[in-house]
Parts: sequence; C-alpha cells; structure tokens
Amino acid sequence: MTEQTLNILTEDESDMVLSRRKFLKNMAYGSLLAIGGTGIASARVRHVASHTVLDLHSSHSQEYGYKSPDLYDYKSPIREEFSRRFASPKALALHNTHTGDKMNLTYFEEGNYIKDALQEISYLLRDYHNDQVHPIDPALLDQLYDLKLKLDVNKPFHIVSGYRSPATNADLRKHSDGVAKNSLHMQGRAIDIRVEGLGIRRIGNAARAMQRGGVGYYSRSNFVHLDTGSVRTWGA
Repeated sequence: MTEQTLNILTEDESDMVLSRRKFLKNMAYGSLLAIGGTGIASARVRHVASHTVLDLHSSHSQEYGYKSPDLYDYKSPIREEFSRRFASPKALALHNTHTGDKMNLTYFEEGNYIKDALQEISYLLRDYHNDQVHPIDPALLDQLYDLKLKLDVNKPFHIVSGYRSPATNADLRKHSDGVAKNSLHMQGRAIDIRVEGLGIRRIGNAARAMQRGGVGYYSRSNFVHLDTGSVRTWGA
C-alpha cells in the first residue's frame, strides 16, 4: 500500500494498516505463525521463508561447500536445515498397561529431540518385569507419531510391551512361540500397542500403509507390534 493511499484513509484505518505491517514484520524475527485467510499474510510468510533459507545459506555455505543455493531443490542441505529448524513439534500420549504410568509430552521441538522427554519415555517403556531401562529409538517414536496422525485420533497408545531385557525375552520364549530370539524389543526398537475403541486391524492397516518397519497383527492378544526393522508384515 502506497503512502498516497494511506493519506486518504481515516486515522483509525491508517493505524490498523500500520499495526498490521508491524505485526507482519515481527513475524520475520519469531516463529512463522499460521494466520491464513489473507494474501498479504501468505506472501509475507513466503518472503520470510525465502530469506531464512538465504540466511542459512550465507551462514552454512562454507560448511556445505555450496556455491549458489537453489531454493527449489528440496534435497539440498539448506532446505534440509530449514526443515529441521522449523519442523512442527511432536507429542505422544502413552499409557503403560502394566505399570499404570501415563504421560502426554512433547519429545521433538524446533528440529531437535528433547533429551529429558526421551528419558521419560524410555522409563515409561521400561521392562516392567525387572524395571530395567533402555533408550528407546527416536525413529520408533516418530513411527508412533505418524501413526497417530494417520489414525486421526488423540487417544493415548496403550503399551503392552516396550523394552525387554534379554533375560525377560528368553523367559517369554519358553512360554510362547511368538517371541523372537533376537527381538528388536531388546534394542528399544519395537513396541506392542493398542488404542481404546480401535480394532487392531484398523491400527495395523494404517501402520502397514506407512511402509515403515515391521507390523505384526496379534488378534488373540489384541495388540499390534511395530518396529524400526525392515519393512515386513505378519499375522494379517
């Protein structure tokens, strides 16, 4: 809007335009806020995003060996860095059916995994037979988070089994043929889940459609197994 245009506005209208400009300008120094509904706001977001990428290029060009950034190359290191910094927060609601432990927390924010949150999740997913704790693979948490989005539910995941110590796994194998000798549960890379009100076929089918790791259907015990191993399915 030109200065001449501003002059023909009323005093209140001018203040509104100037305040809006100030607000949009401030967006460049904070989070990219979702204020859809106006072409001006959308254009400003695109402008800020482009300059952010250019700024990242300037500060990282020597590190990446970049000569001229291609803002439309979504596989470029600059784009990856931009996505990392401005990635949406990720949160999970979990309920351990054996211990009663519950939590609903953000484990990923501003492009980084939150160390304290990962430790809390690892404790909730501990081997409840002997209270041994093992780090849980963040990729498994991302798998759960994406499954939550795909199912479009806000209900917690009920945890049937998280980490298993080698001793627990060996003992379970004595009583069940469905326990693998080298189970990924022992590496913190597998989890068995339920969701209240959802059948295991719906959960399992959504997980299988993601093509991320292993998906096992256990209808008799009413849970779905997920892991970060190779893409495979069983028990469907």
